[in-house]
Amino acid sequence: MKILLINEPFVKDFCRTQRWAARTRGRVLRAPDWLAYATAVLERAGHDARLFDMVAEDLRPLDIAGLARTHSPDFVVLDSTTPSIYSDIECARMVKEASKARVIMVGPHVSALPAETLRASAGAVDVACIGEYDLTVKDVVEGSSRLATIPGIAYWSDNAAVVNPARPLIEDLDALPFPAWHHLDLMKYFDGGKLYPYIDIISGRGCPNRCIFCLWPQVMHGTRYRLRSPANVVDEIEHDIRLCPRVRETGEFFFEDDTFTVNKQRALAICDEIRSRGLHITFSVNARVDTADRELFRAMKQAGCRELLVGFESGSQQQLERMHKNLRTEQAREFMACARRAGLEVHGCFVIGLPGETEESCRQTIDFARGLGLTTAQFSGAVPFPGTGFFELCSKQGWLTAKSWSDWLQEGEQSGVVDYPGLSRERINHYVDLGLKKFYFRPVYMVNFLLRTRSLSDLYRKIKGAFNFACYLVRRKGPERKTV
Repeated sequence: MKILLINEPFVKDFCRTQRWAARTRGRVLRAPDWLAYATAVLERAGHDARLFDMVAEDLRPLDIAGLARTHSPDFVVLDSTTPSIYSDIECARMVKEASKARVIMVGPHVSALPAETLRASAGAVDVACIGEYDLTVKDVVEGSSRLATIPGIAYWSDNAAVVNPARPLIEDLDALPFPAWHHLDLMKYFDGGKLYPYIDIISGRGCPNRCIFCLWPQVMHGTRYRLRSPANVVDEIEHDIRLCPRVRETGEFFFEDDTFTVNKQRALAICDEIRSRGLHITFSVNARVDTADRELFRAMKQAGCRELLVGFESGSQQQLERMHKNLRTEQAREFMACARRAGLEVHGCFVIGLPGETEESCRQTIDFARGLGLTTAQFSGAVPFPGTGFFELCSKQGWLTAKSWSDWLQEGEQSGVVDYPGLSRERINHYVDLGLKKFYFRPVYMVNFLLRTRSLSDLYRKIKGAFNFACYLVRRKGPERKTV
């Protein structure tokens, strides 16, 4: 079978492959890792599978019709996110009009709302793969005549949506092939907070924590942390170095696991494996405040770890409890002290606008972030995505200001879609921007940030990141949203 897997565009700079799909304030562009996994599975099964990242190639949604005509595929796999779903459906329609391909849709929005999405597509989407779709896409391609027997899908039949029983999560992650990065130009992806170039490594899936706003554990990968073996993880690192040598020379690997440090012994084993092979790489990981450990952090530093990305989320203990973060603000300072002793940088993540937020707690979070001694920080407006507990709560309480899924992005920018009594969407956005300005526009911070520059490549990503953020501030109102 001939299959095209497409990371389709939406508005300019829209990044659909991150946890909160949006045009970020730093204009992050991330490689389509989950599509790359599905591509690799199809290739290993002997199919002619090709991965296209239309976003990285700066193409428009309208260009998808030409792509379908040129390649005449049997199947086209398209991603879906809440802000872009109407455009995603329109892309499916253009594929149908330009070819005889059957359209498979994957991703968080169609996983949360499969029947609704199929109805809205009016036949443009044939099959929805729900949740982890690496193996499900292959089953659909090879068993399109017996869809009723395939778990984890919904499909359009006789003008109605049929939703099959759920598919069990993938247990043996080592059995999956490495992502099909060979289809992409990895030098086209950029994140101002990471060394350039960077490549994602997913060494485990799922998250045992229950934060009400986090999309992937609730909709895609579950709340049970499933792990790859250390040898398999480091095999992938060596494979990626052969594909993109620059990642070892000037860039870094980023462990996209929800919490790399949650299993100390497995994290130590990966560090040992990296060191025993003499790879001399740089990497960063996601971590939690309650996983601070002197032995682990020291071992990670010795193996090449540069930075810990940590969801501190709020400076208000009441807010941490409301979002089910199960952390204490005092732990944040203990974590920072442990990271500093190990010589690790820390990127802090903060979310503003979850239930119970007030102007006072917003200011408290900003002051808290500035006082931690972080290397970098990000502030995000809380966005309730379908399938999460946060969305259900906002719907029940009538806090949503959005009237349609297209409202999940405001004039192309990452933006809030909830109003609370005493705290409007506009004030939430105000405090997100205020937090960024107060954190980064400190003369001492800016000087120190530049003095820590490691190389010309590092200087490039810092200047580009600063430029992207400045463009956001200058063009605050942005272009009108278009889907074609």
